[in-house]
Amino acid sequence: MSYPGSNKKRKPVMMIHGGAWAMPDKMVEDTKKGIKDAALAGYRTLRDGRSAVDAVEAAIVSLENNPNFDAGNGSVLTADGKVEMDAMIMDGSTLNAGSVGCVNNIANPIKLARMVMEKTDHVLFVGEGANRFAHEMGVPQVSTDSLIGEYAKEEWERFSSGEYASCVSTMFKRRDVKQSGHDTVGAVAVDADGNVACGTSTGGITFKKPGRVGDTPLVGCGGYADNKTGAVSTTGHGEGMIKVCLAKHVTVLMDQGSTAQEASVKAVESLNDRVQSSGGVIVVSKDGDIGQYFTTDRMARAWVKDDRVFYGVETDDIISCPV
Repeated sequence: MSYPGSNKKRKPVMMIHGGAWAMPDKMVEDTKKGIKDAALAGYRTLRDGRSAVDAVEAAIVSLENNPNFDAGNGSVLTADGKVEMDAMIMDGSTLNAGSVGCVNNIANPIKLARMVMEKTDHVLFVGEGANRFAHEMGVPQVSTDSLIGEYAKEEWERFSSGEYASCVSTMFKRRDVKQSGHDTVGAVAVDADGNVACGTSTGGITFKKPGRVGDTPLVGCGGYADNKTGAVSTTGHGEGMIKVCLAKHVTVLMDQGSTAQEASVKAVESLNDRVQSSGGVIVVSKDGDIGQYFTTDRMARAWVKDDRVFYGVETDDIISCPV
């Protein structure tokens, strides 16, 4: 279903992010390859004539399966050494959405979020209920060890030893504080029918309190999609994004006349101005225009448009090549 007046075929656009945070130099090259691969996975789905929702899921699955990213198989550990993952997906043609919070022992939370959207009358399942729903849907269980990599284990050990104790409560202030964890992954897309979709997935924040849920699975905070305006996925300090409903804020600005890029800058800057938090957004408008902006050290992002792929982690290091 397309928003009224949008029945003209469009050129599909795919955009993804791999988190806004203080990414170590040693992770940059593997991260660039991962975001390029994920963007292409989503774009090929669109080029095959499938929906924006399909493309968002395909791109995020690629990121969840890559241990370089904090989602799925690259999750980090809570204060008690466990994994708690969150994810959401939203269809801009219907405003239907599905989310899961504090889910564990599954490889791809974004798939479970889509099951919530398409197979229930609800939007958000958390904790034991989310895991029970996964079991009811026949989602295979995986071991916790398979969801965490060496970087996550090393970082948890540093927190446990007290090395980062002084910055646990302030790690997401603007640019001058070391950020911990890989943060989130996300995707936005517009398909040939003019429908948009978004999705966001995270493996959490290192040493977070058990049960803590950030912006990722919350509609309007971690992501939002509406064929009337466009689609947004966010990344950064979840508590701050919840307070300003960052993703929805971007779409409101677009509805008021801002371009995707203008809305990205205004919304993320207001995140700092209002609640002194940092982060980033990726945006695709209903017409296929893109926006991106971040106030952290780096933000991994990639997009495919007009059969060219663009990707990078710095503000000005974007690489471009044909698909």
